[in-house]
Amino acid sequence: MAEAFARKYGSDVLEPVSGGLAPANEIPDVTRRVMREKNIELDNQFPKPVEITSPNSFDIVVNMSGYPLEFTGPVHRVEWPIKDPMGAGEDTHRKIRDEVENAVMRLILTLRQAQKDAASAV
Repeated sequence: MAEAFARKYGSDVLEPVSGGLAPANEIPDVTRRVMREKNIELDNQFPKPVEITSPNSFDIVVNMSGYPLEFTGPVHRVEWPIKDPMGAGEDTHRKIRDEVENAVMRLILTLRQAQKDAASAV
């Protein structure tokens, strides 16, 4: 969900890549449905393990797993305490979808402000 929201709303300030500590085999239909309600299709997305993402190469890593991430490097880490909706019903998926969307939008706005501040400092 976070990657899809980031792609839709923040492509001007970020290039999102997602990976999970224990990714599902596929995106559940309920997740596809609730994202479609926001006019976001997940057709080109699939669950990926975090190991394929090379977290040390990113400027920011957002951790939503609730577990410590074990990698090193000069990466800014952000913790989002958002529950995983796997196995939950549609109402829970909607609630979590909205939490994810709000968190992504706050990050995008922060990045846009930082970009403006950097541009005005030049």
